[in-house]
Amino acid sequence: MDDTVPPRGRTRPGTRSLLAQLGRGACMGAADVVPGVSGGTLALLLGIYDRLLAAISGGSHALGRFARGDVHGGLRRLREVDWWFLIPLMVGLVTTVVLLAGVIEGALIDHPEPMAGLFLGLVVASVVVTRREVAWSPQRLGGAALVGIAVFAGLGYQGAPITDPSAPVLLASGAVAVCAMVLPGISGSFLLLMLGMYSAVIGMVDERLVGDAVVFGVGAIIGLACFSSLLAGLLERRRNDVLAVMVGLMVGSLRVLWPWPHGVGVVSRHEGEAVGGAGLGWPDATGGLVAPTALAVAAVSVVLVVDRLARHRN
Repeated sequence: MDDTVPPRGRTRPGTRSLLAQLGRGACMGAADVVPGVSGGTLALLLGIYDRLLAAISGGSHALGRFARGDVHGGLRRLREVDWWFLIPLMVGLVTTVVLLAGVIEGALIDHPEPMAGLFLGLVVASVVVTRREVAWSPQRLGGAALVGIAVFAGLGYQGAPITDPSAPVLLASGAVAVCAMVLPGISGSFLLLMLGMYSAVIGMVDERLVGDAVVFGVGAIIGLACFSSLLAGLLERRRNDVLAVMVGLMVGSLRVLWPWPHGVGVVSRHEGEAVGGAGLGWPDATGGLVAPTALAVAAVSVVLVVDRLARHRN
């Protein structure tokens, strides 16, 4: 598959290419709904990561021109974006997120411990995948350990998940979570889970709360505009340091995903009941151990297989 940026003025692709692009977007959307699986990793696997990053960067540069009052320059930048690539990809991604939101929310409420085991396995696998990318030194290892310990301790004081987020919180959450589209190995849903916003955003999508969705989407656009170039620059100049910090963040945050006693912190949208997810314990009976453990092992296996395929392709 050609992973280069097409020249300006590219002709419209055929129906088969558009359907394939919709399918790629659907795969990325399915990944983005589940904490621990990164849409960026799927983009690598599908051979479209460089092209996606170029399209996002082009769009962010256009927004920057508009913000400075350079309308002509902004329009010129927009014309250079590969819209025939980007639009069907986003349509497939958003459609899949909407379709899966209700399923994920129901599973979190009805089966919290098994779902926590699934998410725990996904994030453990993400740690394994990301640590391979780091040229470890004693300083980076120490920094990652400090970050992990600080996050693990801090999450012990985490309150219940946010049940009714304000507009600024939604805006900031969208800006932070969308960074996962730029960083393979980092899941946007995982970041939302860290912020206590995962259940709120899933409910927002499932219940078609258009106003909240618009605010969240604006935050995502701002996040891409502000962070895509910054993150690309940081990864280019200090890649190993940035990834080491991310490994520490993911390891420390596993506390939120520990299956027992309550599973992932969730909010019942119908009963208004919030359950914190930072407690640590063990299952009361052997039966409560089997399903979370089996799903964790399965999740680790799936992510490692996906990573292996992505490495083979690239």
